Amino acid sequence: MIDRSDAITAGDRAVATTEGASDIGDDPSLLIVDDDGPFVRRLARAMEARGFAVEIAESVAEGRARAAARPPKHAVIDLRLGDGNGLDVIETIRARRDDTRIIILTGYGNIATAVTAVKLGAIDYLAKPADADDIFNALLQRGDERAMLPENPMSADRVRWEHIQRVYELCERNVSETARQLNMHRRTLQRILAKRAPK
Repeated sequence: MIDRSDAITAGDRAVATTEGASDIGDDPSLLIVDDDGPFVRRLARAMEARGFAVEIAESVAEGRARAAARPPKHAVIDLRLGDGNGLDVIETIRARRDDTRIIILTGYGNIATAVTAVKLGAIDYLAKPADADDIFNALLQRGDERAMLPENPMSADRVRWEHIQRVYELCERNVSETARQLNMHRRTLQRILAKRAPK
């Protein structure tokens, strides 16, 4: 599958930078905090192509340090990080700057925490996987305007299937451990894994 954040030609890059810069405003600073190294680097390249001046961090500690040293105008923060919770990064940013536009990235099981993040000052949250266009549009939405819904959102069955697949991969494709983590009967899980992905 082609990652949309990587699929940018030189021509597109120049156009995106020109158009994006006019929408971003006088301060293009963007902090991206996510512990998925390949994802955060792809997203950083895509956001730079759209006119942002990007800094990245791959942990809560690094995110807080960068936010304290140079509070950004824009931030994209994953809630679940290896060394803690992205809410701590939000608090560090808000203690130093109250106009930062913060987007939260959340896994399927963290919607309640994402709501807490919005109460702390995030302007929106996006379920992972989110692509560069979704994130860019969410960062630049104005006032109370919400990011547009995707044209073809995943069905509830597909969201559940994707979550099971993710946990399965994190458990190194161990069915018994995946079933334990999901609090699911092993045979039920095996039946789900044997089926094709729902639409």
